[in-house]
Amino acid sequence: MAIAPIDLQTLFTQLDKVGRTHSTQKEGQAIHQAIESIQIQRKTEELLQQVNEAQNTGEGAEKINDHSQRQNSAKNKEKKQEEQSEEETQSSVLRDPSLGRKIDISL
Repeated sequence: MAIAPIDLQTLFTQLDKVGRTHSTQKEGQAIHQAIESIQIQRKTEELLQQVNEAQNTGEGAEKINDHSQRQNSAKNKEKKQEEQSEEETQSSVLRDPSLGRKIDISL
């Protein structure tokens, strides 16, 4: 099938339109890609600014709390024992029946 000169004339006149459509398609792809990259950037910025919900930590954090509570309770027990021992020493001095009742005036 041969090409007639009239066909060539119509093809040459339409050639600039074909070039425009191809360039707009290429530009459209680049614009579409740029829009998608901007959307991805916005999403990542939003994720960075959000406060994330705490995940289930399991028993690790509870063990730490239990350990610290045990230490605190042990310290409290030691303090109570020290206070009781001090009270006993003071009360034993105060409970002595001969203390403060008799005055020795002889020299």
